[in-house]
Amino acid sequence: MRGEVCIGSASFLSLASLILLIFVHIGQINTSSVGKGVSMVKVNTSGYDDALTIITLDPIVGVHATNASAPLQARTGLRELYLFGLYSFCGYTNETAGACSNRTVGMQFRPYPILTSDMAVNYSVLTDGLFDTAFQSQQPTFRDSSYLGGSTRAAYYMILLGTICTGLAFLTGLIRHGMTFFISTAFALIGSLLLLIGAAIWTVVINKSDAINDVMVGSTPAPLGIIVSIGPALYMLWAAFAVLLVSVVPYMLVCCTYRG
Repeated sequence: MRGEVCIGSASFLSLASLILLIFVHIGQINTSSVGKGVSMVKVNTSGYDDALTIITLDPIVGVHATNASAPLQARTGLRELYLFGLYSFCGYTNETAGACSNRTVGMQFRPYPILTSDMAVNYSVLTDGLFDTAFQSQQPTFRDSSYLGGSTRAAYYMILLGTICTGLAFLTGLIRHGMTFFISTAFALIGSLLLLIGAAIWTVVINKSDAINDVMVGSTPAPLGIIVSIGPALYMLWAAFAVLLVSVVPYMLVCCTYRG
């Protein structure tokens, strides 16, 4: 009975981890309620037009898009909220209406060029000038597309390989044999390490990017109006890592004790 409990516990934990990872992967592939609810990172730009008004001392209108179905990166207007997943990102004009980019394997998190490519030309030029002059000494990581893109692309492959290892750990653990339990243990260990690396990279990237949240502009300092925050998918990723890591214990126990 003790062996049955170990096998059942290990299988349950690896399956739970796999389900969490599936949700991580489907985030932002479309604007459905399920897809929209899962994202690695959120970028809220709702206050950016107010910041431009303070900087230019003139009323700024037309920064944000009004047509939710307009294509992204086509200078049709900045979206109020951008949600980034592992394969694509979506821009929303309100809580329910938005559009998504094309799906790309290993999509890079490069928020600055994405945001400026949605702005009308005059506003993107103004934004470039603002960042060039306001951050002369040290450009914010939010604008460092090379670092952000390269890091998140590497993290994607770690997460993908970790997901594959998680699935293999679950499947091989269903076959009752000492060798398959050993293989399940190995896959669970390797998968945990890969997920740890992927989750850690994304956490560092977001923590560095959210420095933009504290930027103040204008002669009477006011917030820039661009807010970066962690999405639910990152929490799911950390949870998947933790659950898979815990599954190593029962897998290892049954690997060492199974005599069937």
